[in-house]
Amino acid sequence: MDTMRERFAATASRLLDDDPRLAVVLAEIGKDGFTDAARAHPDRVINVGIREQLLVGVGGGLALTGMRPILHTFASFLVERPFEQVKLDFGHQGVGGVLVSAAGSYDWPAGGHTHMAPGDVALLDTLDGWTVHVPGHPDEAETLLRDAAAAGDDSVYVRLSAHSNSAPRDIVPGRFLTVREGRGGVVIAVGPMLDSVLTAVEGLDVTVLYTTTVRPFDERTLRATAGAGSGAGAGSGAGAAVDVVLVEPYLAGTSTAAVNDALADRPHRVLGLGIPRRELRRYGTIDEHLAGQGLDPASLRERVSGFLR
Repeated sequence: MDTMRERFAATASRLLDDDPRLAVVLAEIGKDGFTDAARAHPDRVINVGIREQLLVGVGGGLALTGMRPILHTFASFLVERPFEQVKLDFGHQGVGGVLVSAAGSYDWPAGGHTHMAPGDVALLDTLDGWTVHVPGHPDEAETLLRDAAAAGDDSVYVRLSAHSNSAPRDIVPGRFLTVREGRGGVVIAVGPMLDSVLTAVEGLDVTVLYTTTVRPFDERTLRATAGAGSGAGAGSGAGAAVDVVLVEPYLAGTSTAAVNDALADRPHRVLGLGIPRRELRRYGTIDEHLAGQGLDPASLRERVSGFLR
């Protein structure tokens, strides 16, 4: 199976062939995946070198001319380092583009904290109007990328990861997918966390919702799930209290406010699981890093069952 990044390069290259409005802007990272595309479209595959602020500035400039820019590099260099440019060159100018990141929270633990960005989604959440996609499989990444490229002039962030679920799901951009139903709580699995969540809740009477789009947050599906009595902590039905566990592959609690807003008129409890603010300074494999952050199936089982109990 190809990786999300490999699928991104192949898909974006095909999109360049089909849509003259699109342009890909790179900052050295990922350039090898666009060798053929750069030869075919030298004016629309731009490598600015290791200059991340310029990467975003060029993307914003292209958007001002009516182009649809697709920007790509590691998340820490795409969102965190040039955040001022993202805020001003896209948001303040009122233009949109597609930011496609790699490395995420812990894809390359040996690279150290400079190559990790667990706060990227939370940081973008301070800006207005961004759509945020978090695919859990290369097939889903292609679906979401195609949707983002065709999204008019909207601002879209697609968060790719080396961490992947074993199989794709039949996703609809912007909507939660009900993977299983239960009555003892609602667990929302984001992107590549689905496999671990399903293993963790095996045998538990819970509903599992899966999402690859966290902004905008699918309040309607969550409310419908809670209103059907799923997740009732004491009794059932529309008036019962709802327990929600949110499992995200980035900063813990990033979307707890969205859950609270969705259920503002209902008694509920929320447990937000993800990457803690405490920096993990010992680096190993992705699986070791997940275990160290309490996001492996065994740790999730303990934390979820303890909360729902």
